[in-house]
Amino acid sequence: MAGLKKQRRIQLIGLGFACLAAAFIAIYFAAGDAFQYFYSPSDIVEKQPQDGKVIRIGGLVEVGSIEQSGATISFSVTDGGATLPVTFTGIVPDLFTEGQGMIATGALENGVFQADEILAKHDEEYMPKEVADALKKQGVFKPATE
Repeated sequence: MAGLKKQRRIQLIGLGFACLAAAFIAIYFAAGDAFQYFYSPSDIVEKQPQDGKVIRIGGLVEVGSIEQSGATISFSVTDGGATLPVTFTGIVPDLFTEGQGMIATGALENGVFQADEILAKHDEEYMPKEVADALKKQGVFKPATE
């Protein structure tokens, strides 16, 4: 009788581990790219996400690319390896300027990123870690001087 209880306990523990493993595998495959914080322009060129899929992009606002027409602003985002045109309708953050880091949420439509939200750096020396890492990867990152 004691051997039967021990065998049943081992079976239940094994079943529990199998269920946990199945749950983790399902989450991993269902999430896809959802755990990636943002795409750099080079990632967009390389991976070609489907039009209409909500994603985040990040990089530097290209110098000389900002054009405003009423409430709509158009500009380009670059990481040194690729450039992506962006349009946004609304009010951009006060600290949004050319040559500065930014992250935008929106969707790609016919090669142009339609942003729903734009986040800009909050002071002169801050750059989101993910943007800095992408720029370092492209060899464009310039750290702030002290």
